[in-house]
Amino acid sequence: MQQGLYLDELSVGQSAELTHVVGSADIEAFAEVSHDTNPVHLDEAYAKTTTFGGRIAHGMLGAAYISAVLGTKLPGPGAIYLSQQLRFRRPVKIGDPVSAIVTVKAIDEKRGHVTLTTACQVNGKTVIDGEAVVMVARRDS
Repeated sequence: MQQGLYLDELSVGQSAELTHVVGSADIEAFAEVSHDTNPVHLDEAYAKTTTFGGRIAHGMLGAAYISAVLGTKLPGPGAIYLSQQLRFRRPVKIGDPVSAIVTVKAIDEKRGHVTLTTACQVNGKTVIDGEAVVMVARRDS
C-alpha cells in the first residue's frame, strides 16, 4: 500500500498542484456520476442564452481536482478529508487548463489535522478558493 506524507513530514507553506484541461467528456462524466444535469453544463444552445455565453463545468468538478491533489500529492494517499470550504469565483469553460493548488496553512499536531488553503486557477485567475482540513497519519500509528 502506498502511503502519503506523514504528519511529521509536513510544514507550513508546503504546496502541491495538479493541472487538467477540462474537456466536454469530463463535464459529461461528472454529470453522469453526480446526477447534476443542469443544462448550463450540458446543452450548448441553452448555455449560450445565459450570462456565461456557453457551457461551463460544474463547480464541484473543480473541487474534485482539489481532492485529487490532497489524495495523491499533499498530503497524499491515506489522508482523510474532514472539511472543505469553497467559493466559486469564475466559470470554467471547456478547454480551460485548471490548476488545483493546495498549501499547508496550519498543523494541529495534537489532533493530527492539517489545514490547507485550496484554490483552482485558470491562466493565473482564481476560479475557486477555500480551505480544507484533512486528517494525516502519524509515523508511529
